[in-house]
Amino acid sequence: MTFNLFKTRRTVSAAMGSTICTGLVILMSPVFATAAEDDIPHTASDVVDANAGVSPADVIRSTGIAIRPGSRADAPSVSKPAPEDDRRGAFQPATSLSDSLEHHRKLIRDDMWWTITGHEMAWTHKNAEQLFPTVNVYRNGPVRELRSEPLQAIAEFPVTTPSGAVPFDEFLVSDRSTAMGVVILQEGRIVFERYPRMESYEKPVYWSVAKVMPATLIGILEDRGEIDVSRPVEAYLPELAASDFAGVTVRNVLDMASGLDCEDDYDNRQSCYYRYSMAIGDGFRDAGAPDNPYDFLAGLKVSRHANQGERFSYSGVNTFIAGWLVEKLTGYPFQDVFTREIWWDLGAEADASFIAYRYGIPLTHGGFMARPRDLARFGLLFTPSWNVVSPRKVISDEHIQTLRFRSNPSLRVYADTPAATASTELEPDQRPYTHNIYQWDYVHTDGTLFKGGWGGQGLVVNPDRDLVAVFASYFKDDDYSEVDLGDAVFEVLNGVYGMAVPLTAP
Repeated sequence: MTFNLFKTRRTVSAAMGSTICTGLVILMSPVFATAAEDDIPHTASDVVDANAGVSPADVIRSTGIAIRPGSRADAPSVSKPAPEDDRRGAFQPATSLSDSLEHHRKLIRDDMWWTITGHEMAWTHKNAEQLFPTVNVYRNGPVRELRSEPLQAIAEFPVTTPSGAVPFDEFLVSDRSTAMGVVILQEGRIVFERYPRMESYEKPVYWSVAKVMPATLIGILEDRGEIDVSRPVEAYLPELAASDFAGVTVRNVLDMASGLDCEDDYDNRQSCYYRYSMAIGDGFRDAGAPDNPYDFLAGLKVSRHANQGERFSYSGVNTFIAGWLVEKLTGYPFQDVFTREIWWDLGAEADASFIAYRYGIPLTHGGFMARPRDLARFGLLFTPSWNVVSPRKVISDEHIQTLRFRSNPSLRVYADTPAATASTELEPDQRPYTHNIYQWDYVHTDGTLFKGGWGGQGLVVNPDRDLVAVFASYFKDDDYSEVDLGDAVFEVLNGVYGMAVPLTAP
């Protein structure tokens, strides 16, 4: 039994957007073949010519070659293993100088830069760190290695495509897919990992997946008794006392249920959300753009579409306020609190970062960048295998119980997507998900937590199955003609591991 949980592609004005993946990692060790320089294929055509009758998935398994978008739209470049005697080491640059310069010159200047598709979108997703200012999230200490135990059943599992079922491995490298990377962990081990259109060391932007990070920190502070989410936001942010956010509880901010007309809108430049986007630097800034999001929200006056807590309304403004609460309660910039509480002791392979367009203010609603394996490590904190990556239990059982069982009854039918709207015609126990909470898009009936990102990223966590999946992708074209990577990932997870027992509150 599978659920089409990623069919909810959104327009740019819906911001949270599509679930098409730019990358997928399932934890496992790649196999690299050694070859003389002249024997190494340099393009996708070389791979096909040299392996007549062999599927792309077989090529990857036997050579370690990963096909990915390059400087030529008609001939993607190919990652090639370095010879064993290459004193430069095994590092393979992901882009050439000319390619990099070309993409920088193509960057949109008179509108939102991320509204592109195709190879240009793939490149900018992987290289946002060199396009815009960022703030660092630091790692510390030895890397906590993730043991690789590849599960062939995942690679071979047939996924649905318009032309019929195709093995997952083959699908990922096919022209039906825009997968950049996929990582799947089970019990803290890498059981599947592929990078068909990126290098494993690259740090794609995960867009709205970042939204769970401020909410997670609020959960940590809540466990310590430093914040009561039932209180209004101005109890902790007096700056909002004269704002229309005054009176809205922290919990309703976390659950995207403020009741204010400030939902994501990237079309109307006079809308509440677009003005906020200008203030933080994400939207195109005109001459009258607000200087910064703190002052903009402190003076916010906007209409209401519902009483708070009655209706889900997706907005990155809520995420920013959650991050602001973290800063106010700790006295430190958000990225430093995230470092201290989570990344510092995560055993991560690399530092992470947030896009910070203006004044070093992190784009907490959608600008997080990290290696896929490291985002998977973050996901492990919500599972019984947390000690694989952390010396201490960071996410409490209490918080996980809250996410799974203590939803707002008014928000238990997630009604923000066509798929969810259709599901309301089903009986509650037949619906594939039950509620959104603490910035997670939805919690499935089997306890799976999911957060997606605009343009095809996702973080999947199931504590009962001890599973974590991270994926990244991009839009192939303006028609979104690629097969949704998120659908494929869920199809594989449900097919290989089976559905867990439906949630039963303790």
